[in-house]
Amino acid sequence: MGLRLEDCNDFLLSMHFKDCLLNLTSFCKLTLKHTMFKACNLQEADFTEADLTSSIFENCNLSRAIFEKTNLEGVDFRTSFNYSIDPEMNRINKAKFSIAGIAGLLDKYNIEIE
Repeated sequence: MGLRLEDCNDFLLSMHFKDCLLNLTSFCKLTLKHTMFKACNLQEADFTEADLTSSIFENCNLSRAIFEKTNLEGVDFRTSFNYSIDPEMNRINKAKFSIAGIAGLLDKYNIEIE
């Protein structure tokens, strides 16, 4: 919890996470293409300017996680929850979301969805 992974040298860096408590962890500016996050708690994790192309967030809690200028192209969020992602501030081409989670893409508009 609270790891500062942005200090890692991302040359040939490859990670996969399963059942991990990664609250408050910083992934800022890391290249983590094709990374698997499975059943992880990522509350308040910081993904600012990270490249998560084609990664999978399977059944992850992303409450208050920060996505700013993040490359989320092809990322699978379909089974994850509590995320708030601004499509105007992030690259989300071909990313996958569930109908239930679509509200997380509209948070900034302060609208009610029923």
